[in-house]
Amino acid sequence: MRTAAYLLVALCATAVLVSAAKYNELNNYSFDIYVKEHNKHYADASETEFRRSVFNKNLRMVQHHNANPDRLYNKGINHLSDLTADEMKRLFGNNKKERRQSLKNAKTHKFPSRNVSLPYSVDWRKEGVVSTVKNQGSCGSCWAHSMISTLESLAAINTGKLFTLSTQQIVSCAPSVGQCGGTGGCQGSTAESGFEYVSNSNGVAEEWSYPYESYNGANITCKFDKALTPPVVKADGYVKLDTNDYDLLMQAVATVGPIAISVDASNWGSYESGIFDGCDFNKNIDIDHAVVLVGYGTEFIAGKGNVDYWIVRNSWSPVYGENGYIRVLRTSTTACGTDTTPGDGTGCPGGPTTVTVCGMCGILSDSCFPVNARLASSP
Repeated sequence: MRTAAYLLVALCATAVLVSAAKYNELNNYSFDIYVKEHNKHYADASETEFRRSVFNKNLRMVQHHNANPDRLYNKGINHLSDLTADEMKRLFGNNKKERRQSLKNAKTHKFPSRNVSLPYSVDWRKEGVVSTVKNQGSCGSCWAHSMISTLESLAAINTGKLFTLSTQQIVSCAPSVGQCGGTGGCQGSTAESGFEYVSNSNGVAEEWSYPYESYNGANITCKFDKALTPPVVKADGYVKLDTNDYDLLMQAVATVGPIAISVDASNWGSYESGIFDGCDFNKNIDIDHAVVLVGYGTEFIAGKGNVDYWIVRNSWSPVYGENGYIRVLRTSTTACGTDTTPGDGTGCPGGPTTVTVCGMCGILSDSCFPVNARLASSP
């Protein structure tokens, strides 16, 4: 087991994605170039050689994938390319639970399906209501990043003011209701628990007054104080969309705004660009990561025609993927798979042994957003 301290350096290092074209599909790229370009520092010679072997293995997988002329997306080298699969799992921290199980006493609201005409494409980034992509570091706080980013955007849509809100307040202060998604903090939880906390606590502070300190995976005692860290945004509970409902998710992201969602991100680490279709429905779809759906669109690809996609905001820094985002294949006729480990370490007690999840990477499996996101000074 390699140290958490190294993982922090790997995740927070200043990184520049390497263009495949620049290095002739990476054939001339090397670990030594990688170390220099990504400002990597290892503990000793043994650590360096271990990282070299991990990097070389990941590089070969990238090259093999990009050699396929029929691919919809490109893999690349990034700040995560010297991490093992087990280390990548530390970037998750969500959400192996029965999606139909509601939080006890939660302020949940129903989102009705409506017969509405939806726009051809939606991208809330273009409306100026989406903040800069953040970096969760080696803390399993994706659930908090997902709900905070969603809250920021819906508050901006409702008020015209885009705040950068405190993710650390949620990580440190929001309890994991029923221990669904994990035990809380860097050990994982759910966006629903975060929205419940914000409603009960009367809001969340700005990032500058309560900065993020859990990059290294440490759980930090709650320091929220309404006098010292005054809340600026609050909400009245949340809407939880029906599980695996494509039409409902389309309507929600088109008419409401960005939506907190859960996915299987186990194969996302090397994504660089394009439309990701790398989750195999014939294998276990393991829901393990919380992200934000900010829109959808269609791209014409020669030889394939129009290919639909979801636009997803990640929390692995702006240097990941397409400026911190990943586009995921979207199909109206949704395929489904099975999550055979819904209670694998972080699930709700007493949950089922298998769960059906639909959409590429289970993207339809768990979707929610806050109700009446507004200024904390408002009634």
